[in-house]
Amino acid sequence: MVRSLILMLLSLTSILVVSEGQRGTLLSSVFQAPKQVAIRFSRDPASLLEGSTDFGHMVHKNPVAIMNPESTSDISVLIKFSNSLPIPFSVAARGEGHSVNGQSMAFGGVVVNMSSFRDSSTDNDRSGGILVMEKTEAPGDYYVDVGGGQRWIDVLFETMKQGLSPRSWTDYLYLTVGGTLSNAGISGQTFRFGPQIQNVYELDVVTGEGEEITCSREINSDLFYAVLGGLGQFGIITRARIALAPAPTRVKWLSLLYDDFSVLSADQEKLISMNESVETNMPNYVEGSLLLNQSSMDLSFYPEADRPRITSLVQQNGIVYVLELAKYYTNDSQARVDQEVEELLSGLKFLSSFKFEKDVSYEEFLDRVHSVELVLRPQGLWDLPHPWLNMFVPKSRIMDFHDGVFKGILLNQTLPSGLVLVYPMKRNKWDDKMSAMIPNEDIFYVVSFLHTSTYDQVEAFKEQNQMVLQFCEEAGIQIKKYLPQNLTTKQWMDHFGDKWKLFQQRKVQYDPKHILSPGQAIFTH
Repeated sequence: MVRSLILMLLSLTSILVVSEGQRGTLLSSVFQAPKQVAIRFSRDPASLLEGSTDFGHMVHKNPVAIMNPESTSDISVLIKFSNSLPIPFSVAARGEGHSVNGQSMAFGGVVVNMSSFRDSSTDNDRSGGILVMEKTEAPGDYYVDVGGGQRWIDVLFETMKQGLSPRSWTDYLYLTVGGTLSNAGISGQTFRFGPQIQNVYELDVVTGEGEEITCSREINSDLFYAVLGGLGQFGIITRARIALAPAPTRVKWLSLLYDDFSVLSADQEKLISMNESVETNMPNYVEGSLLLNQSSMDLSFYPEADRPRITSLVQQNGIVYVLELAKYYTNDSQARVDQEVEELLSGLKFLSSFKFEKDVSYEEFLDRVHSVELVLRPQGLWDLPHPWLNMFVPKSRIMDFHDGVFKGILLNQTLPSGLVLVYPMKRNKWDDKMSAMIPNEDIFYVVSFLHTSTYDQVEAFKEQNQMVLQFCEEAGIQIKKYLPQNLTTKQWMDHFGDKWKLFQQRKVQYDPKHILSPGQAIFTH
């Protein structure tokens, strides 16, 4: 009863806000849309509630309607209709809603549910399916055409049927292809193959003017580079052509513990800098994380008998540093994989009695975060607020960051710390023509504060995040935010740096009425 009342009030609030605000005629305008579009609208309270929230559970912005497209044409007609109005309504593409600060919301506008046409692909519209193909110009090389609303987990399962796999992933696979490509898509494979945006051959995009355009590095390249990492500002990705490689079958998955951050970072950098021309010399995945004394540590990876001594080590040191490493193999290479792992570990300076290893299937390794979700979701712990902060830190300042943030801030807070990731990447694996921003150093570090909060602690976590950012500013550490949020116009200008002028020009060219992705708040200050 209470939930029904809340849903009803939410729906009414959406109407009242729009009718009293600047776009007073928006509601009636939206429902004067062409029939092709209008029949795809949903305004039931449950749909509006889903479109007004996200994984962060901290921001709520009510749309006028949810659109459930069955084709790319539906999206094109919707955007063209908005452009035709004296006061256009905003449009935001929503995949799995895994943003944390309202980035996929459209206050007073229309949220496009990209998951609605996953199975609606036709010969003339490839935006819904997953189709593995061989390059005609390069036999033996394969790619997969994927609808923008498809999830990476489904891409994995479909490509594995043919013994193939994308090369670059995110840690969590229940995200849409269009969603991650609008940001970058990073994980422990990025040091080798670049982010997911680096592994795209071609895109189908619906621009902010409703034009349906196919683009690549060779055709309509400016739009291609703009959209990849473009935060949804220039177009909605409806199809991506993604590079594939032969898939491994199993993974040697290791966790190595350290009590000195400088030693950890040196070992991480050694691993990502190995000779790429010799496949057996290279790890396939390198990440890192912190075990903090005041946090509720996830020790599920480790044998139960070893957990007490790991806990004791953390209590003794305050912070223990984890190097996570993976080596893929196939049935053909099984006989030599153990030797290859030992060669990888030779010279690394981890605590010798704190080396842990698992042997798992390739699918299990890639889907590892989902196994955590399956534990947390029934307890109601998956749908709590997530005041996350993600950034890239230049290598030259990572020790200053460690001393000032990890030790100077985190260890002096009473808040329960969530998962903190820290691992290096290489600039030469990123294409600077794309919109994504990274530090201007050859090696930089991903640092992610992946906190889970109770509702009454959200503001405290936001204050802690602000302390981190303030420290970086005062110390002159030129970070770049990943999945940026809550930036002022000046901060957006600083974020994009030399690319800001081009970013503005592209907005004028592809979305001149600022219809797309208003939740990013780049052009609304």
